[in-house]
Amino acid sequence: MIDRRRFLQAAGAGLALPTLSACSDVERIRVAGVPASGFDDEATAEQVTEGIDLAGKTALVTGCTTGIGFETMRVLAKRGALVVGTSRSLDRAREACRNVNGTTMPVQLDLGDFDSVARCADLVKTLQVPVDMLILNAGYRGGGNDRELINGIEKHFVINHLGHFILTNRLMSRLYTAWQGRVVVVASRSAYRDAPASGIQFDDLAMERDYSDSLAYGQSKLANVLFSLKLADLLRGTRITSNALHPGVINTDIDRNLSAVTRFLFGIYTGIAGKTLEQGAATSCYVATSSQLGNVSGRYFEDCEAIAVEGQGHMQDTLMAERLLEKSIELTADWLVPFEEPRRTGGAG
Repeated sequence: MIDRRRFLQAAGAGLALPTLSACSDVERIRVAGVPASGFDDEATAEQVTEGIDLAGKTALVTGCTTGIGFETMRVLAKRGALVVGTSRSLDRAREACRNVNGTTMPVQLDLGDFDSVARCADLVKTLQVPVDMLILNAGYRGGGNDRELINGIEKHFVINHLGHFILTNRLMSRLYTAWQGRVVVVASRSAYRDAPASGIQFDDLAMERDYSDSLAYGQSKLANVLFSLKLADLLRGTRITSNALHPGVINTDIDRNLSAVTRFLFGIYTGIAGKTLEQGAATSCYVATSSQLGNVSGRYFEDCEAIAVEGQGHMQDTLMAERLLEKSIELTADWLVPFEEPRRTGGAG
């Protein structure tokens, strides 16, 4: 079994698109014991953070240039946080930050290039400030059902999971210095709607046997949820929490690789049944900032409520989450950093 220290230390490496179809066999049940938010699916990011003062706090938002990433950055900065906004293009990150009222810092980050991930984390650490909110928002969604690999691993899995896995490891020391650090993993309902029926395909991460864009995206989003679940377990007894979420069905830039016809149909669907960008960023901002969630960890949120998914998928599969951790460490060992775990002081569990 890989323990907490092995992920946090990673010593020598040996050492987080929604479909249009309904899932009638899935039941989503609000989790008992987690405070009700008082918000619904129409709440906006500004509404869920109203009255919250984030002055002196630092947030990092991956994928800050468009969509819910930009709205998340905008609202957190409006509430007083210093927001580090990342993008594959430093120029685009700079442009996004210029369009935000508040204190922001653009940083280049290509989640498919692990050296880029390491450089981003190292630059953030030079700020010598706690990372209070690490919001793993950036995502890739392919189009055309053309399987692509990065270093022999399917592209969705690399960008959506492994890149964020390394970033979290390399910023763990900054999360520990926060009064109450939060890791917020933006996943998707695709984690239980579109992932392979048997779960993560550990023996075929290149997806040679069976590939579609939706299957690959679903698998990567399931990896997001399971990573958050396992991270919460590793961090039990500390003041750091980790939670995953589905932002809602939103017409964002993530559909840029889909065909023109699919984008058109998806635009119609989201116009009728989807959320606005302001509503789409609400759950991310709520999980990142709500005082009600200081001791809530290892949960999955939709519409600002912690829910359990029953009837389909592997959302609470702790054995699969453990195996994902082992495999992720194996695949990213050269980019993980050692970390000496400080004395525990109690907190989220």
